[in-house]
Amino acid sequence: MPYTAIVTGGSAGIGAEIVRQLLDAGYEVISMARRAPESAHPKLKSVQVDLLDAAGTAQAAQEIAREHAITHVIHNAGVIWPNLLPDVALDELQGLTQIHLGSAISIVQACLPCMEKRQFGRIVLMSSRGALGLPTRTAYSATKAGMIGMARTWALELAPKGITVNVVAPGPIQTDMFYDVVEPGSERESNIAKGIPVQRLGRPDDVARAVLFFSDPANSFLTGQTLYVCGGASVGSITI
Repeated sequence: MPYTAIVTGGSAGIGAEIVRQLLDAGYEVISMARRAPESAHPKLKSVQVDLLDAAGTAQAAQEIAREHAITHVIHNAGVIWPNLLPDVALDELQGLTQIHLGSAISIVQACLPCMEKRQFGRIVLMSSRGALGLPTRTAYSATKAGMIGMARTWALELAPKGITVNVVAPGPIQTDMFYDVVEPGSERESNIAKGIPVQRLGRPDDVARAVLFFSDPANSFLTGQTLYVCGGASVGSITI
């Protein structure tokens, strides 16, 4: 069976590395992102869409599903928008709800008939270590935690149809999104790395390998799970 994967946010950072590894594994890949990927590949197609646009996202997903037999949906796109509680605006919560949850629903709904017909599918949602709680992450943590609950629900609904649903939850990863919040080469960056049990920041390839694991067609007995790719930060790093 040929495999075709949608990767949201596939043009940069973790998403670009997921796309690269999927292509190396022989998948057809469709990147859904605001901009096209920097590199070209015969098996890579780009669909430019802003996932904040609910109607545009749903329309793009339906068009993709009509033209391609999608077997994998990897919802990697995300935004942080950090704020302490007194400064959190409800439109931030609504925006992140659309990006992290709403767009995932629209895309999976569009692709589900093909997966159900084949009795096969792999869905991977990208949550975050921040789902467990982190200062300045009210809207981000709420929606990333919501992804975990949503995935567990989908896993129960879709398991009899041969479709698995799992979550990858990265810790601090060296991407542009991380460096939008933390200055590169700063003391803060160094302190964050020192506070992680494995004593380093994560790399996009660390996360992509976890996504490829959940995406593997052979892994049919694994669903509803969340894998923290965080260097041990989700376990706890307090020294007593």
